[in-house]
Amino acid sequence: MELVLATRNKDKIKEIKTLLSSLPLQLMTADDFPETKDVVEDGKDCRENAIKKALEISQQTGKPALADDSALEIDALNGAPGVYSSRFAGENVTYAQNREKVLLLMGGVPDEKRTARFRTVLALVIPGKKEILTEGVTEGYIGQKEQGEEGFGYDPIFHLMGDGRSYSEMTRDEKNKVSHRARAAEKMKIILRDILKKENYLAGN
Repeated sequence: MELVLATRNKDKIKEIKTLLSSLPLQLMTADDFPETKDVVEDGKDCRENAIKKALEISQQTGKPALADDSALEIDALNGAPGVYSSRFAGENVTYAQNREKVLLLMGGVPDEKRTARFRTVLALVIPGKKEILTEGVTEGYIGQKEQGEEGFGYDPIFHLMGDGRSYSEMTRDEKNKVSHRARAAEKMKIILRDILKKENYLAGN
């Protein structure tokens, strides 16, 4: 089964491909279709953005599409950066600039009030069928400084509740067992397996 990942973010692509590697899927990305246009992410939440990205990429390619939209929600910042997580410090900024802005805004906030969570919504769109959504949430807190060398995005400042390490202090395999994206992907894998079984049956396999 061909499936287009509706993103150009190479870090997300690598992580999603790893999470779905046990399935017999031919994974492609928007970059495999040069004519595709970037999707404007103007939804009010992760759900709206994920659906919009999957729908538009599916329509542009004519193939099933899977979109990821993720957000870091910090309680002391009233849920920010939220849907603006990738561009919190402005358009076309680096991961480091986004982290720097968060740490600046969180300056002086005591440890007990630094709670946060990562949320991922995955949207699967198959042409002619209703979109399917899964969600994964991981509770944690924002560290006082960056820690660790692995991962990307906010990983160096997001610490897993009950573990204490930042995502960046975990190995890739460790993160892929507990992260928000992994939790959403595990639910989506169940759905994809069912779809693959049905397709094989219809094909007479």
